[in-house]
Amino acid sequence: MSEIVITSDSTCDLSKELIERYGIRIMSLSVMLGSKTYRDGIDIVPADIFRYFDETGELPKTAAPSVEEYAEYFRSFVEDGKTVIHFNISSKASGSYGFAATAAQQFDGKVFVVDTHALSTGQALLVLKACDLLAEGKTAQEIVDTVTGLRDKVNTSFVPDTLLYLYKGGRCSTLSYYGSKVLSVHPMIDMKDGKLYPKKKYIGKMSRCIRNYINDLKEEYPKYDRRRCFVTHSNADPELVELAKGMVREMFTFDEILETTAGSIITSHCGRNTLGVLFISE
Repeated sequence: MSEIVITSDSTCDLSKELIERYGIRIMSLSVMLGSKTYRDGIDIVPADIFRYFDETGELPKTAAPSVEEYAEYFRSFVEDGKTVIHFNISSKASGSYGFAATAAQQFDGKVFVVDTHALSTGQALLVLKACDLLAEGKTAQEIVDTVTGLRDKVNTSFVPDTLLYLYKGGRCSTLSYYGSKVLSVHPMIDMKDGKLYPKKKYIGKMSRCIRNYINDLKEEYPKYDRRRCFVTHSNADPELVELAKGMVREMFTFDEILETTAGSIITSHCGRNTLGVLFISE
C-alpha cells in the first residue's frame, strides 16, 4: 500500500467511480439551506439546490472546513504512517486553502497542500495528474512540484445557461445580468491566476453557444495533454451534453473523455445547464 495518500476538497467534482478507481480521499465542504447544514457530495445533491432556490429565491450559503477540521482530517492519515497531498479549490474562490495550509503546519512536512488555482474538474485534472505521478513512483515533493507547475496550463472554463445564480451571488453586475436576458448572451467564464472572469460572449441558444465555445477551445489550444478531458455540467440537458461530447471526440484526441456532474458547491454558484470542457494544455 502506498505511503502517499491523495486527498481533495469536494469541489473537485470527481465522480464516485473515479474516486474509487484512484483511491482518492475527499474532504467535504458545507452547504447551508436555511438553518440546515449539509455535506457536499454526501447528503445533498444539486436538485436540492435548484428546489431551494426556486422556493426561496435565495442562494445557499457555502462554507469551508475550519483549521481544526482539516487538522483532524489530516491527522487520521498521518497517524497511519501516510504522507498527505491535499488539493484545494482556488484560494481566490474560497478560504479552504488558507485553513488547510494552516492545519498542515502541525504535521512536520507530512502534509502538502496545493492551491490548484482552479475549481470543479479543473481542480480534478491536477488531482488525477497527481495520481498518475504516484503510480509512476514519484515522491510527494516531485508530485507537488509537477502539479504546481501545471496550474497555469489547466483550462478551467464553462458556459452558463443563465447568469441568475452568478448575479445573486454578487459575481455578475445587474447590467450584465439583464443584458444577458434580453439579448440571450451566454458568456464563456474562464479562470486566470485563480480568479473567474468573463472571457468571451456567445449569443443565441445554448446549443449554438456550446458549438462556438468548443470551436474556440480547439483554436486556442492546438496542443494539449491527451491523457484526459472532462465534460462537466450542472444537470445540463442530455442533448447538450451529447453535443459537447460528440464535438470533443471529433475535434480532439483524448484517451479519455470523462463526463461528470458538478457538485452542490459549484452548482450553488453557476446554476442548472452550465457546461464546460476542461483539460490541461501544453
